[in-house]
Amino acid sequence: MLCETCFSFLQQHTLFQYHTCLQCGIELSALKPCHARCQSCQDAPPTFDQTHCLDRYEGVLQHAIHQLKYHKRLAFAHGLAHAWNQFAMPHLTPTEPSLLLPVPLSDLKLVRRGFNQSWEIARRLQLPHTVKPLIHTLRRSHQAHDQVHGDRLSRQLSLRNVFYLDRHTAKQIRNQSVIVFDDVMTTGSTLNEIAQLLKENGARKISNWVILRTSTPN
Repeated sequence: MLCETCFSFLQQHTLFQYHTCLQCGIELSALKPCHARCQSCQDAPPTFDQTHCLDRYEGVLQHAIHQLKYHKRLAFAHGLAHAWNQFAMPHLTPTEPSLLLPVPLSDLKLVRRGFNQSWEIARRLQLPHTVKPLIHTLRRSHQAHDQVHGDRLSRQLSLRNVFYLDRHTAKQIRNQSVIVFDDVMTTGSTLNEIAQLLKENGARKISNWVILRTSTPN
């Protein structure tokens, strides 16, 4: 659960209270109209259709994400899911049936960490009946080098052909609206690579649900 201080802060300051880019979720100037797109998405539109983020990476939930990912404190997944259920879900009830796919880890990284942090949060969400989670459909090959600290171009290059679909369940995404759930969005390269794969395999619409968004443009 969230402490009283963090809960009160999020009530007033989640990204849902601010103008954000409809497509990549980055915070916009207060002068921008609602439902606008940032300059980066106008110049080079990503493949995904929209992005919804709970809070800024530099905000009160960063510590919880780090404790979950790097210190294997699974209890923090409960608090993060609770925050999403309280402050994001009321804005996000899909009007059409959708599939929810967590961003995967490679099999090797999954063994090393012991869990996929995105799935640990996602499986605790209070999803509407219109949303069906699919945990094993989206898969990831192992990368020799971690791309956490890379710039946008290096991330794009390192992610080429990293993701693939399980051949037994891939057909389920055809003509479907798909939600991709991730813990952190930085440049958007990971989510864009996934969106390209999903649309190449017949997905109709791609929405991203993300816990934390950095201030780096998409």
